[in-house]
Amino acid sequence: MKKNRFSKQWLNEHLHDPYVKLAQKDNYRSRAVYKLQEIDEAHRLVRPGQCIVELGSAPGAWSQYLARRLGADATGALRGRVVALDLLPMDPVEGVEFIQGDFREAEVLQRIEAMLGGRRVDLVLSDMAPNLSGISSADAARVEHLADLALEFAGNWLTEDGALLIKTFHSGYFSQIVARYKQRFRNVRTLKPKASRERSAEVFVLAMQPKPDADPKSGLS
Repeated sequence: MKKNRFSKQWLNEHLHDPYVKLAQKDNYRSRAVYKLQEIDEAHRLVRPGQCIVELGSAPGAWSQYLARRLGADATGALRGRVVALDLLPMDPVEGVEFIQGDFREAEVLQRIEAMLGGRRVDLVLSDMAPNLSGISSADAARVEHLADLALEFAGNWLTEDGALLIKTFHSGYFSQIVARYKQRFRNVRTLKPKASRERSAEVFVLAMQPKPDADPKSGLS
């Protein structure tokens, strides 16, 4: 009964959520797009001509937003490049290159690197979230691991003025995550967009201005 009650509560909240209604109106695949939009508008992260890597892209709302923000040139091609990755399948988004695979696996990382062909990345976005076990220590470690993987990738591929935005969660390792990001970037902020539900433990970490002398593996366990 308890589970059923919470399911009904979630469904009722979802149906009356203004961001859900707005996503339907704007033809986005999920309400999560407005978290990225708010951060982008405040910090001007996305600009035509950029090369962007998006981790944890399904169902594709962020990819849709990026494609719209980059726009198309006279030939109809995207004015920039978006490489998206997710463990789950994702319906195509015009102009976005998609890889299905697990970012934790070396073979999948090699596929991304091969697709980039040596081109540096202007922006790395991560909306990755682990499958939760309900065991707080194990779940916190999974969250930390994904944050570290995104940080290491960004350290290897970002341009000199690139930026990294990740979704993470308040957990036992949150302060360590932020500390490691500060070792590698001059400007690190924690953000809670309005579209992020108040009861949710999710929080975004925006890291800008990479330190040129930082070791890509520094601070990583």
